Amino acid sequence: MRFTILLLILALQLNAENWPGWRGPHGDGSSTEKAAPVKWSATENIAWKTAIPGEGHSSPVIWGDQIFLITCLNETEERVLICLDRRTGKQLWQSTILKTPLETLHRLNSRASCTPVTDGKLVYVAVMKVDTKKIPAPNVGAQRLITPGSIEVTAFDLQGKRKWSSNIGPFISAHGFSSNPVLYRDLVIVNGDHDGDAYIAALDRATGKLRWKTPRENKTRSYGTPIIRTIDGREQMILCGSKSVASYDPATGKRHWIIDGPTEQFVASMVYNGQYLFATGGFPERHILAIRPNGRGNVTETHIAWRERRGASYVPSPVVLGDYFLIVSDAGIASCFDAAKGTRHWMERLGGGHSASAITANGLAYFVSDRGITTVIRPGKEFEVVAKNDLKESSSSSPAISQGQLFIRGHKHLFCIGK
Repeated sequence: MRFTILLLILALQLNAENWPGWRGPHGDGSSTEKAAPVKWSATENIAWKTAIPGEGHSSPVIWGDQIFLITCLNETEERVLICLDRRTGKQLWQSTILKTPLETLHRLNSRASCTPVTDGKLVYVAVMKVDTKKIPAPNVGAQRLITPGSIEVTAFDLQGKRKWSSNIGPFISAHGFSSNPVLYRDLVIVNGDHDGDAYIAALDRATGKLRWKTPRENKTRSYGTPIIRTIDGREQMILCGSKSVASYDPATGKRHWIIDGPTEQFVASMVYNGQYLFATGGFPERHILAIRPNGRGNVTETHIAWRERRGASYVPSPVVLGDYFLIVSDAGIASCFDAAKGTRHWMERLGGGHSASAITANGLAYFVSDRGITTVIRPGKEFEVVAKNDLKESSSSSPAISQGQLFIRGHKHLFCIGK
């Protein structure tokens, strides 16, 4: 019996993985862990619950026994990086990223929406450095004044010591700031889509020195995070935004291909199932696209495999699991598609608005509502709810999974689910 228990513990440890950045180890919300919790409540199956100071929608990232997230202390105008002990929820340290005035923003955004990324040596964060001189907001319906600024990328070691900071360029948006850095080889890459001269920039991970900077097609705010994949032997960094869907070489910033539109602004990240890239957005029109990823140049007329309008999301990112593509709209209407054909198997209301991006683990999909209710679904041709779990606290952040536990940031607390 003891030997069996030891084998079980060893198997769980071998299966455990870090959640190092936005949407996890693969950038698409998927986890390979087999022991993720399925059922909980505000009081049941909660390992710990820790109050988080300030405000922010930054999602937690986990490396080993350390959790990292960003928050904004409005009273002191500080954007800070917080580190917690994964085992206990105790705060280990807090480091100021930047002290800067509070920017104007959309009511659903926060001043600490960027999710950090770590390679286990350094933690990389992006925040907005704010200019106090307001300007008329570009690209809006009702005219108003907003705070312009620039993007500041900073690296900390795992003890909270600042290693470098680099300002990569201007940022102007009536909706405020959010840009999740991603890692590629020895680079940290940040999307700078905004209502000015938009760009994507890559910095040296060790020094913060600019390695490349590529201008974007249009001057339009968007908040998509790139995903990086090797497809048919070609390294591709793909993202929605700037009135387009586009692929770049992450080593150089050179563009491979582009699809015009299909709308103006994007927030959700893309996913890839080995056959198609899937995009969803945005504003003012909403679309779901399945894209063949092997193009060159402008592939607007040639590489869209299928398209759907109903049930598209603006903010929440989708997931793929086996033969299925799953998505929840901002209004909380979930859909399951045949990923290859674009046939919709079902469309059901989950309840409440949704901002968080979905995740998958052990064959299940997790959707967290703005009210903090997680609907766990088994993908298939029929709609099957496995569990519905209410934390009794609103949430605007995306969940994370690591070492058999689920982490959800509410508006006041970080919850560790699964004992």
